[in-house]
Amino acid sequence: MATPPRDPSPSDPSPASARLAVESRPGGRSDTAVLLLKGELDHDTAAPLRSALQSNDEATRLVVDCAGLRFCDSTGLNLLLRARLRHLARGGSVDLSGLRSPVARVFEITGALLVFRVFEDVEAALDDGMTTSGPGRRSP
Repeated sequence: MATPPRDPSPSDPSPASARLAVESRPGGRSDTAVLLLKGELDHDTAAPLRSALQSNDEATRLVVDCAGLRFCDSTGLNLLLRARLRHLARGGSVDLSGLRSPVARVFEITGALLVFRVFEDVEAALDDGMTTSGPGRRSP
């Protein structure tokens, strides 16, 4: 006879799906989409971001808001870098906003800050994303 699943207790780690939330919204122009990330992005939680990136693959410009991201490992970084390459191949872009420590540190030490345009917040990215400083430089 199979043992019924036990109820999770407060000491159990939260399920992966509850550790990362990804919200997709329009970016003000028909060719722009915004992904809002909240939580921890790692190997176990990457599925919602992977799905959102695929769902928004037709957008010419994608702004990924990392302000609510508390953690990002190489899996998350790899997803974003691959999305950037796909968009660049079609003449588009993937920009980041709201990078904060410790997530910003991961992008810094891996050199990813040199290839992404990073904005202070989503509003700054959407206001004039195509005319700010080049890759790896934060907009004012």
